[in-house]
Amino acid sequence: MIEKITLDMLNENSVSVKKQQYINHEGMEYPIGQPHRRAYVNSVRGRQEVETELPEQQRNAILSVWGGKPTVDESTVE
Repeated sequence: MIEKITLDMLNENSVSVKKQQYINHEGMEYPIGQPHRRAYVNSVRGRQEVETELPEQQRNAILSVWGGKPTVDESTVE
C-alpha cells in the first residue's frame, strides 16, 4: 500500500494536508477508502504539530513557505 500526501492551499498562514492510501494493481493506482484531511496554522502549536505529524519532505515544503516565525496568534482573550 502507498500513502500519498498532498499539500493544498499552502500560504504563509496555513496549509491543508490530504493523506490518501493507494494500492497498485497491474500498473494502475487505486485509492483505498476516503482521504484524511488535516489543517495546520502557522502558530507555535501548528508548527509543532507539523514537525511531529508530517514526513520531512512535507515539513520542509511547509516551513519554507511559512518562514522562520509564526504568523498566527492562537492566544485567547477572555
